[in-house]
Amino acid sequence: MEERSSHRLDMVDRKQLTLKGVQHVGSFNDYEITLDTNMGYVSLKGENLHITQLNLEEGDLTVEGYINAIEYIDGKTAKGGKVKGKGILDRLLK
Repeated sequence: MEERSSHRLDMVDRKQLTLKGVQHVGSFNDYEITLDTNMGYVSLKGENLHITQLNLEEGDLTVEGYINAIEYIDGKTAKGGKVKGKGILDRLLK
């Protein structure tokens, strides 16, 4: 019953990031924020990161701070688990 909404990332001067399509915030501190989005697991890394707006019903997140990296990682979730249903090679190499 997972509905696929839009996914959008807007960043201004590496100091403010707005992300649409957020489903879950896994963890956050001043240096890293981990998220589940409708396009997969996302890790935001930087300095003095702060979540200034979060609306999980709408899937909106705004982060302020200095952003060093944005990484999408397949096969992982912010809840600490792995995504099921991957290929045979992933299942063989558990």
